[in-house]
Parts: sequence; structure tokens; C-alpha cells
Amino acid sequence: MATATFVASSEAQTNILAKTFARAITSKKLGGTTLFLEGTLGAGKTTFSRHFLHSLGHSGSVKSPTYTLVEPYEIGELKLFHFDLYRLADPEELEFMGIRDYFNDDSLCLIEWPDRGWGLLPDADINIAIEVVQKERVFSLSSNTQKGEEILRSLSFCD
Repeated sequence: MATATFVASSEAQTNILAKTFARAITSKKLGGTTLFLEGTLGAGKTTFSRHFLHSLGHSGSVKSPTYTLVEPYEIGELKLFHFDLYRLADPEELEFMGIRDYFNDDSLCLIEWPDRGWGLLPDADINIAIEVVQKERVFSLSSNTQKGEEILRSLSFCD
């Protein structure tokens, strides 16, 4: 299992991490990749997601899917689905929205609050845990699959 840690003391540094991570993912096969974002309220999950989407080439706004559960994006040939499961009352709700249809070989799924969908979500290729330590954000990235390992091994935190 590959791991990486990045400490951001500003939003600009979170943007650098998102750009670096986007480069690492685009250097590998994009489709069929699942990313979990974990952290407390206000930790920076949506901020990271916004910078990540922009780094992949999305030029529009990125809104939190807190109330819609999922926001779809098409970036070139990539289909990216940004989930926020914070307000999910029961994981079974995911079955009603056709959750399995989102996870396929031509999509990238970014999931905030994945623990709320326990039992119905596939395993993540990469977990990104964000912890607030004083005024800094500590991003701990860990791989769960071979694809995730390849992505993390290709990370370079030099901009």
C-alpha cells in the first residue's frame, strides 16, 4: 500500500496538491477510478474537489452536491461524478438513485463522506483523509488498489 502526506497552510497550497494529484491521475488510466474524501465538516473536502476539477480542465463553477448527492461533470472524454453523502439518511437511498451505474470503466468518482454509503460503494482506489491541525490541513493519501498505488507513486509535490 502506497501512502503520501501533504501539509497545506493555505488554500493556494491545497490548489497545488489538487494540481499535482490531477497530473498523477491523468498520467494513468482515468476511467474506473474511485476516490474517497474523508474529514470533518470544514476540513476542506469540497475545496480540494473544486481545485481538483479545475486542474482536470473544468472551467465552470463547482458546487457542493450536499443536497443533490451527486454533481456530474464531463471534462473531455472523462465523466466525473462528485458525490457528497453527508445528508444521506440511509445507504439504501443510493440504490434508488442507481449508484452502481456511476462506477464504470469510463468514469472517475470522487466521494465525500463515503462512510455514509457503507456497504453500497465499491472500494476506493485512493483514500484522501483531511485533518485540520491548528490552521493547517494535513492530507493523508493511501492506496487500496494497484491503480491507486501507481497513481500515488507517480506523485511529485514539485510544481
